[in-house]
Parts: sequence; C-alpha cells; structure tokens
Amino acid sequence: MTALNRSVLVVDDHAIIAELWCVHMQMLGLEVCGTAATAEEALALAEQHRPAIVLMDVRLRGEKDGVDAALAIHASVGSKMIFITGSQEPQTLARIALDHPVAVLIKPVADHVLKAAVTNALSSMTA
Repeated sequence: MTALNRSVLVVDDHAIIAELWCVHMQMLGLEVCGTAATAEEALALAEQHRPAIVLMDVRLRGEKDGVDAALAIHASVGSKMIFITGSQEPQTLARIALDHPVAVLIKPVADHVLKAAVTNALSSMTA
C-alpha cells in the first residue's frame, strides 16, 4: 500500500458545513484534497488522493451512509477516520465503532476539540 498524503478529505452532505470544516483544516495548515456529499464520491476521492485523514459525517446523500463510506475507505486506502455527527443513537455509534475511528465528535464541535482530534490522528500516523 502506498503512503498516505498529508491531506484531509471532508465528507458531509451539507455544503456549508463541509466548507466550514475545510476552513478549519486550512487554518491548521492542512491541505483539503476534496469534499464529498455521498459515500461513492468519498470513496472515489479517497482512492484518488489518499488522504491521511477523513472528516466523516454519518448522514450522507444516497443509499450508503458515512459508516459504509468509512469502512470502504479504511479497507481500500487506510485513512484515519474522524466522525463528526449529530447522530447519537446507540446502533449508529456501534456501527461507527466497527471502523475504529480516531475520534467521534458530536455536533456542534468546538474548534479546540476538532484540533485535538486532528492532531491525535496525525500523531498516530507517525508513531
């Protein structure tokens, strides 16, 4: 498997929220390789750009959700997952745990919490 790029893929079906996460990543000095609103778009972008980190919402457009996308990306690319979601249902959180994410952040997310999760994800890649 080839090395991952030090970039971030943002996956959220709301364009304004995706743009907000992009701005946060750029403020942290990270390159955003793309945004996706569906699981299929997310997988295609991840395979193309091989991002180190994926910020993943659970609810996406289309038949597949963010957990489906995360599992496929993890298997195909190996990117670290940070879920950012408003979903707190036990069955959803159990599905998220299947992917062993670096973090699960419940919306709304404070800037310092997002920064800590991203920093942790990056440091776990070099450890």
